[in-house]
Amino acid sequence: MKIRRVLLMAASLVISSNVWAGRYKIDESHTQVGFKIKHLVISTVSGRFNKFSGDFDFDPKKGEVTGLSVEIETSSIDTNELDRDKHLRSADFFDVEKFPKITFVSKKTITKENKPTKIEGDLTIHGVQKPVTLVVDYKGSTIDPWGNERIAFEASTQVNRKDFGLKWNKNLDKGGVMIADEVKILIEGEALKQTLKKENEK
Repeated sequence: MKIRRVLLMAASLVISSNVWAGRYKIDESHTQVGFKIKHLVISTVSGRFNKFSGDFDFDPKKGEVTGLSVEIETSSIDTNELDRDKHLRSADFFDVEKFPKITFVSKKTITKENKPTKIEGDLTIHGVQKPVTLVVDYKGSTIDPWGNERIAFEASTQVNRKDFGLKWNKNLDKGGVMIADEVKILIEGEALKQTLKKENEK
């Protein structure tokens, strides 16, 4: 009986530690992909991309994120100003006809106390690929009212737009330029654990 009890306890520990492990899909309806950039030296313009997708493998026991792949549609850029958005979609900036996607592919996760703190990977914008590091704040996990397993997160990084060939600018009469080179990228949202379909459900 003792052996059986020990085996049952060990099995339950294994199951509970792996209950959240698996493939996760970013929940677009509960996620924001945004950015901030200095404008006219004295203010900040914020914007977002409204269409994106992504998924990854996550092991909460180790805090490891692997296989993260994100795609963002450049034409979905939105700064709440139609003329500015049109300009951003043009060849002066994202050139959305030629470069319809921004992509990020992870290469390595840095963890602390079994939580992901940084994700290193390759960011491709305007056809140019550069290594970047996402600073990650893992918020935790829960089960929603419909039985879905969810995790929440925030991530950020800063890039120089000129490194990706987005070089347009305009000098100001009083000095300085219209927009800064440094862009802060901010992501906050949720991801849903994907369930494997049974053979008879395919």
